[in-house]
Formats: sequence, C-alpha cells, structure tokens
Amino acid sequence: MSAYDKYRAQLPPKLLEEIKEKTKDMKAERVEKILERALHEYQRAQIDAGESVGIVSAESIGEPGTQMTLDTFHFAGVAEMNVTLGLPRIIEILDGRKEIETPMMEIYLVSPHNKGKDIKEIAQSVKETKFQDVVAEFFINIVDASVEVKLDEQKLEGIRMTTDKVSKALQKELRGVTVKEKGDTIIIKPRSKGDSLNEVYNLKEKVKGVYIQGVKGIKQVLPVKRDDEYVIITAGSNLKEVLQLDFVDEARTMTNDVFEIRNVLGIEAARQSIINEVFKVIENQGLNVDVRHIMLVADTMCSSGDIKGITRYGVVSDKASVLARASFETPIKHIIAAALIGEVDELNSVIENVMLNQPVPVGTGLPALITTFKK
Repeated sequence: MSAYDKYRAQLPPKLLEEIKEKTKDMKAERVEKILERALHEYQRAQIDAGESVGIVSAESIGEPGTQMTLDTFHFAGVAEMNVTLGLPRIIEILDGRKEIETPMMEIYLVSPHNKGKDIKEIAQSVKETKFQDVVAEFFINIVDASVEVKLDEQKLEGIRMTTDKVSKALQKELRGVTVKEKGDTIIIKPRSKGDSLNEVYNLKEKVKGVYIQGVKGIKQVLPVKRDDEYVIITAGSNLKEVLQLDFVDEARTMTNDVFEIRNVLGIEAARQSIINEVFKVIENQGLNVDVRHIMLVADTMCSSGDIKGITRYGVVSDKASVLARASFETPIKHIIAAALIGEVDELNSVIENVMLNQPVPVGTGLPALITTFKK
C-alpha cells in the first residue's frame, strides 16, 4: 500500500493528485512527511464544528453590500451599451431574475481571427441586423397598395449584404406578402384583398423589425484589445447561437446571464457563474469577501437542480417548516394554507425555534449522538 493510498480517504482527490505530481521524484519518507503536513493543514483549514456558516456568510456578503455604489457603467462611444454594477447587480443575481437589466457577453475568438485584421467585420457579423438598419427611405404606394423600400447601399456594403439577400430574408420571415426587387428598391405587397390601405401601413411597421442577419439578441458590439488579442464585448446575449460560430473560442466565451448558462451548459456551470459574477462585482467595488461565503449562497440557490432566488418564491418557498416560510414574507397566507391541510412543523430549523424561545439547532459539522440506556 503506497503512502498516497493511505491518505486517499482523508484528502480531496484534486489535492492528492497535485501532491503526487510534485513529489514523483522524491523518496518515500519525504513523501510521507509532506502528506502528513498536508493533512494537518487541510484539517486546520476546515471550519470548526458547530460554526454557523449561514449566518457568517450572510454577514460577510451583507456588510460590504452597504458600501456598494448604485451606478450603471456606460461604455464610452457606444450607444445603448451599459453594464449594471454594484448593489443592483448583486440583487438581480441573488434574486434569481430571469430578465436581467443589461445582458452582455465577452466573445473570445480563435486564432487568427483574434489578432485584429478583420475584427470589425467579425463584430458586425455577430451584431443582429434588422431590416430598418439597412433602409434609406420608406414609401407608401397608395395606388398599388404596396410598401416601397429604398435600401442604403453603404450600410449593405458595411455588413456584406446584397439586395437579393435582404429580399430572401424578408420572404423567409414574412407570411402573406409578395416581395419583389427593382434595383436598390424592394417592393412589398400584401396578398389579401381586404382593407388594403390599413394593411399596408401595418405592414410598413411590421417589416421594420424583420431579422436580416447576425445573432438574434445581440444589440451592440464593441471590439476591445486585451493583452495581445481582441475580444468582442456585446450588449445583449445569445450564448447558444454564439457558441455555434466557427470563429468563436467556446471554452472562454462568457455571458452574464445566469439562466442562459443554465439552459445551455447546465446547473453546475450556472452555479460557477453565480460565484464568478458576485465575486467580480464585489472585487470591482474594492471590497474583500472570501469566495467560500459566495459559494455557500450559490450552492443554496442551485441545490434543487434549478436556479432559485433568495426570495419568498425561491429557496424560502421550499422550506419544510411552516413558521420559517411565514417568517419571511406574507405570514398570514402561509399559516392559513398550512392550517387548511393540517401541516405539522417539526421545528428542525433555526427561525421556528427562535420564535418559540427554544435552543436553536444551529452549526455545521456537529455529530448527531444517540444515547442508549441499560435497563
């Protein structure tokens, strides 16, 4: 039996593998001493049995939260490109909000695309282009009951589109209309013979928002240089479609939308994203919080296999205790609902025992002792 096998049950596998890699050329006695010291330090690093980790985490995140700013940062030179920072960002993450205020992505590119030669073209190809973005003028032809659209040749050239491609995109997205080309003009006409003039005006508004090219949901793009490579920062997020692009480095590309990560990459990735996003906000504010406090909150939010916010509809609604649910918000609703079905509270948690002035079963890592008496 090797020294490593002896400590396999006592040390984490990752730590053991790291020690094994670093000590492969050492003598057995020295390896034994290193493993013994590693075990000693590992046990010292563990939290004391009976420590109230939840309360400590709540205090450790909540106290720096009082010193956070409430601003939204604006990217200079780019319209509609903001990023939520500080306390509002922490709140939207921990509340588990599906619709966040400023979704954004950091798109890393594979070589040679990340060197900057064609970075503007790549960025434009990612940005969602709608029909109204390439239009110079709209005309309503009352006689023919049609919408005539003059395209902006310069804008088409900038996004590498042609009149023919735009026409095909319109035919794909619109139903019940005929689309014809006439030079740099596209003529769109409803097929129905109803109240044609009203229909034409409605059609004009409808075609403005038709998707032409790019990734849906990406409203703005900003190529920035980081060290020796270019990264595309976006306003708007669509992780699933972005990861399918040939020039994207899927291993490093990120989004700040936790629910999107949950849907595309799974709950483990979403948990890690919650930790990263909260830690990044706290760090940007010049504050210092141990990452393990944030990890505990992320574990609580993701333990059910889905993301649940720290709200009355999230993790609080899952509590087995009636009194614990009632203590958070809307107490009368919870108490009446529990009374109607004859629910029993086992008093296993903290809040309900505080309410009843009883000793609180609090603390992590405490053993449950069973005492047997001899007759």
